[in-house]
Amino acid sequence: MQDAVLAIDGGQTGVRARFASGSGEIFESAGLITHQPLSTQIADVVAHVREASGRPIKTVAAGLSGLVDAEKTAHELLSRTAGAGVEHVVVTHDSVTSYLGALGEAPGVVTASGTGVVTLAVGRERHARVDGWGFSMGDAGSGFWIGRAVLEAVMRAHDGRGPDTALTEVVEAELGDLPTAYIRLQADPRWVSRTAQFAAAAARLAHHDAVARGICEAAAAEVALSIRAAARAAQLTEQPVSVCLLGGVLRPGPVREATLAALAAGATGPDEILVEVRRPAADALAGAARLPALNADSPLRELVCAAG
Repeated sequence: MQDAVLAIDGGQTGVRARFASGSGEIFESAGLITHQPLSTQIADVVAHVREASGRPIKTVAAGLSGLVDAEKTAHELLSRTAGAGVEHVVVTHDSVTSYLGALGEAPGVVTASGTGVVTLAVGRERHARVDGWGFSMGDAGSGFWIGRAVLEAVMRAHDGRGPDTALTEVVEAELGDLPTAYIRLQADPRWVSRTAQFAAAAARLAHHDAVARGICEAAAAEVALSIRAAARAAQLTEQPVSVCLLGGVLRPGPVREATLAALAAGATGPDEILVEVRRPAADALAGAARLPALNADSPLRELVCAAG
């Protein structure tokens, strides 16, 4: 029954859940801590939604940030939620649900940049994922990446290794005395998402602070690079390539503007890729709701695992 399908968009910034049919009420909770078991965190979300809504949940369809072993996670999640009446679980990386929401199963490229960032390209016969490798090894152009750059720029200014910046006042207001700020930040169990919050300050100050502007432009260059790399890897030869830019970092503002400029510049270079940036058809929650009915011949099928 479609009304017993719970769709979940599990990101590091926040987790959202919504029944595939019904009132459309969205249940929100704290973001995933990706170095801790995802099945436990999502099982808690399912329990909360069931209690808050009073509705049965037979199928859970979830796109999860930080997903490494989809098959294991699907079976663990089913085991943890079976007692609540769940009979079927479908899980995939959140890049897949973002893609399905934005472009459905049509060819193109979708980049979602929030706390982390991942780019997924889908061609007629193959797919390609670029980045999404976490804050320690990748996520170039993400909220964390920008926030980390903000903190570094502020400490460089503090030491006299870099130019003064209006970002200093923002960081001091949030973290206090600069020489000891790193201790307080590292002690916060959600220090990754807290770092990512400084991306908003970079965007807000970009139009009149050179340091903030440079950070935003560098992030945009990374996003555009990932989009072009993904399009080539997925062999998207039909141009212009449909592109959707998702997530808080790529909302209207300096990073999005610089990304569009970088993509336009790339259309005239040696690796010419013409793109058409499109408005997404729907969000990642809608993409998650599509998982149980994903076409068998979709290139994305191999990225989706089910249990039950």
